[in-house]
Amino acid sequence: MLIYETLRIHIEKQIALTDEEFDFVQQHFEVKRYKKHQFIIQEGEMVRYSYFLVSGLTKLVHHDESGKAHIISFAMEDWWESDFHAYLTQTPAMLSLECIEDTVVLCISLVNYRKLCSRLQKVESFFLEKAHFGNIAAQRRILSLLTANAKERYEQLRRQYPSLFQRVPKSLLAAYLGVSRETLSRLSG
Repeated sequence: MLIYETLRIHIEKQIALTDEEFDFVQQHFEVKRYKKHQFIIQEGEMVRYSYFLVSGLTKLVHHDESGKAHIISFAMEDWWESDFHAYLTQTPAMLSLECIEDTVVLCISLVNYRKLCSRLQKVESFFLEKAHFGNIAAQRRILSLLTANAKERYEQLRRQYPSLFQRVPKSLLAAYLGVSRETLSRLSG
């Protein structure tokens, strides 16, 4: 199935798998499909899965006490996303994951994740490497928010993820960058 082949290609960018190993890996995932504007995760609910995006685009959001939405990240094809704190600690979500486009994901439960990692050390290494790069990206985003002005943050995002500018509404890009829609228009003009 093409959906699982996408996962195999993704994993094999880092590690080689035999057909038997990949058959074992794919047994631990399930396919889910979501429509545009549908929630994959909602704040306050338990997070049952970590998600590999086969196709589509999502936003990870936190709503503060006043109801203001803070976009933590966008995720697109070939990316992993979840409220990882809630997933790994099995506590209610503090973040929502919403589809910006129709989205197809491969999901892995925490039980299956742990089983897979305990049985295939190289897959555990793969996930550890993904976690390291996720932490690096989070640190870069925090540093950017702390030290860069709006124009610099806009240029960084444009350089790193140019396709977002064709796929994400400007209002969401502005929220991600921490600027108003009007400021984003000036930055992009």
